[in-house]
Amino acid sequence: MSESAPLLPENAPFSAAQRAWIDGWIAAHLGGAAAPAAAPAEDFPWHDPVLPLEERLRLAQGRTREHVLMAAMAQLDCGQCGYLCRTYAAAIASGAETALVRCVPGGKETARALKELAAEPATAPASPASPAPPPPSAQPSARAPLPAVFAGALRLNRDGSEKDTRHVVFRTTGGLAYEVGDSLGVHAANCPELVAAVIERLGAHPADAVDCPDGTRRSLGEALTLVCDIGRPSDAAVEVLASRAPDYDECQRLQALAEGYPGAQPEDADLLDLLLAFPSARPPVQELVSALDVLQPRLYSIASSPKAVAGEVHLTVAAVRYRRHGRLRKGIASIFLAERAAAGAEVPVFIQPSHGFRLPEDGAASIIMIGPGTGIAPFRAFLQERRALGAAGRNWLFFGDQRRHADFLYEEELAGYERDGLLTRLDLAFSRDQSERLYVQHRMRERSAELWSWLEDGAALYVCGAASMARDVDAALAAIIARQGQRSIGEAKAYLAGLVRDKRYQRDVY
Repeated sequence: MSESAPLLPENAPFSAAQRAWIDGWIAAHLGGAAAPAAAPAEDFPWHDPVLPLEERLRLAQGRTREHVLMAAMAQLDCGQCGYLCRTYAAAIASGAETALVRCVPGGKETARALKELAAEPATAPASPASPAPPPPSAQPSARAPLPAVFAGALRLNRDGSEKDTRHVVFRTTGGLAYEVGDSLGVHAANCPELVAAVIERLGAHPADAVDCPDGTRRSLGEALTLVCDIGRPSDAAVEVLASRAPDYDECQRLQALAEGYPGAQPEDADLLDLLLAFPSARPPVQELVSALDVLQPRLYSIASSPKAVAGEVHLTVAAVRYRRHGRLRKGIASIFLAERAAAGAEVPVFIQPSHGFRLPEDGAASIIMIGPGTGIAPFRAFLQERRALGAAGRNWLFFGDQRRHADFLYEEELAGYERDGLLTRLDLAFSRDQSERLYVQHRMRERSAELWSWLEDGAALYVCGAASMARDVDAALAAIIARQGQRSIGEAKAYLAGLVRDKRYQRDVY
């Protein structure tokens, strides 16, 4: 499976829209990869998912409009938007793409930044007008998923845990080949109770036929369940509600929401929240449905090696539940897998190849893995792979969660790996087991001398988990390198940048 695909150079004789389309086509057809390896840091210093949005935008100051737009993306090149971060920005800059909410991992923060940037007058002349093929709305793999049999979702947390983490198993056919480090895209359905409540508030009937934003014609119930994103209503949908709200105050508040005005309420509202908060806003159903975005698949790091579990794909999924605006809110895909998917049912899935999260080619190389919580997923796959290959390299894992007795995910398996020597070191950090919060970066600092020794001996370093955790780990690494290597913080960061260039520091963050 190809790990990366080339990009057209910026001086290629094509418009920005044409480059965006051609880059996407190349990525899709060379091994199915959604994106090439990250561009060199000296070209795109903001192309780092660990950097906060404000810092990325600062690094892009003075660059082209396309580059500034790119800096607002989540920098994951995950393919959920149907582009690369760079080509999505190019399509927006050229006017070929008008949807500004496709960056799923960037969420509302990215969408608001893109809207503000897109509204600014262009400071550089536009590309010469020329016919260009339309940009793809999704990668071919996402548009043409394969069915996988849902085998179950075992709860990994024990009694007393505040979390609900599931070990999800899919049985697959030969057409769904993957490598460790890849992700699985899951096409999940919206919650049926949420769909029913939305239809009731609209005063509609689930059997009503509507034209969907993906170009199909379906019943309203099916459209809102399978096609439309009702969890994150698009700005266009909010504007439709505003235009159809006869109550002046509701109209103005909805318009403020659509424009991303700071402090506009309710924040992070789903479609039902809006219909409840603005009872006068009752647009024609077809008008509202047409303005909604298409429901995007969710990506999960694969937690298994095909060499260890042939014919299966394993995931480690945190079931998302929380209260907001007086209602229980649920994650679309996580709750679909944890609560609603029936054993034996077929679920549309696809493989999202990794473009920068791979084991060293040399099996004798040592690896250091930092993956608290569900970040353990790819490292479980790494360990299975290294065992299956008989790799001689040392393996060091930092894992953490809330409470050891309830949240030690894959405890028996990891303990077995430690006993038989596959895991050379296993360092644990359970944040709630003592009065002072303890996290993986604290364990790293405690083991700083040995960590530095492993790095100097050529170990590859991997981090998987939330972006906030990855930033803390990055800071801890810089401090460790500065102290143990007797360097300044600036020199330590340059050392880390060198590890990135050499593919010895790889991150899978979300």
